Amino acid sequence: MEKNYVIVGNSAAAIGCVEGIRQVDQTGSILIVSDEPYHTYSRPLISYLLWGKTDRQRMKYRPDSFYDDNKVDTLFGVKATALHPEEHTMELDNGETVTYGKLLLATGSRPFIPPMEGLDQVEKKFTFMTLNDALALEEAITPDSKVLVVGAGLIGLKCAEGIFEKVGSLTVVDLANRILPSILDEEGSKLVQEYIEKKGVKFYLSDSVAKFENGVAHLNSGAQVEYDVVVIAVGVRPNVELAQEAGINVNRGILTDVHCATSAADVYAAGDCTVSHNIASGQDQILALLPNAYMQGETAGIEMAGGEARYDKAIPMNAMGMLGLHMITAGVYDGEVYKEQNCEGYKKLFVKDGKLVGFILIGDVIKRAGIYTSLIREQTPLDEIDFDLIKHSPQLMAFAKKERKVKLAGAKEE
Repeated sequence: MEKNYVIVGNSAAAIGCVEGIRQVDQTGSILIVSDEPYHTYSRPLISYLLWGKTDRQRMKYRPDSFYDDNKVDTLFGVKATALHPEEHTMELDNGETVTYGKLLLATGSRPFIPPMEGLDQVEKKFTFMTLNDALALEEAITPDSKVLVVGAGLIGLKCAEGIFEKVGSLTVVDLANRILPSILDEEGSKLVQEYIEKKGVKFYLSDSVAKFENGVAHLNSGAQVEYDVVVIAVGVRPNVELAQEAGINVNRGILTDVHCATSAADVYAAGDCTVSHNIASGQDQILALLPNAYMQGETAGIEMAGGEARYDKAIPMNAMGMLGLHMITAGVYDGEVYKEQNCEGYKKLFVKDGKLVGFILIGDVIKRAGIYTSLIREQTPLDEIDFDLIKHSPQLMAFAKKERKVKLAGAKEE
């Protein structure tokens, strides 16, 4: 089978790539290969599916007609097993070999399961990353279930959100001394933890499971937690094996340039399997975040089709709800701090070298967060705007007239 464009994966980066290609090339053939058997869906919504706040149809990341509209062929439930960049071919587990002109690796990540004594004896154990994970967990729980979630990061807490009303008890254990440590600062973590605890979720922090034994998790602190269902959510690992075995440069994630090209000719990569350059911190790191995955994919698609694009404004960013409490965070938490805390919520802005480098917004203060995000991405010098006004209420009026025009109309700067 020969295709102009082949994409491995079917999530945000893959969809961005299709839409990037079609901005430049309306006729070239596109094939998506995905080991999941589903139409593209939004992974962050699997907790809302369990909670009953959404359904399978509304979880879809694009309409049912997306593949037809964009003239995309699909091979779902099929895994890519080997890549040969010099021959421009890829082997699949269904026995087929695909020949490509340009290839995108959007292979994502998988749950990391650390060794834990007795875990192999736990009958009902799950991870929480895919639609299949969510459906399997939903089948296993009852209103009497005692659920233990190992991991108080985003995945563990989103799992707790999805099932907290459907089970008898819910306990979260984490080695870290606070929840969401990669997303919030200490004060923010404490606020959100107290909110979740009021909903009936119990936490054991700075603690870990020493041993699972006959429905009891023995923690290192000596505490014991009864369970009949266990969810492991301690972290993820990028899926880099396909690239690595093909000789493509990998350092934790697949390495790419600003055009999302890898070290192999005509092979691009995007999403959770790649390393991004975080412009807020100046560090290279894996930014496993949906908006960044989409932007990377779109950049790769435009480049693959012969256009010009750059992925050079990546920052860590999270917009999420947690049991009805909304929060948006971005950038790094470094530099001078401006803080507001009241009944409406919690706001922290971080300023360094005359630029906004990060923010944390929790509660009803999340409106117009896009203006803060734009300031970080564009690295706007704050002396060019009315930052005192923006600190309290982000609004376009704080920008100079010319800037407002650019932001409102997408007008080209002179």
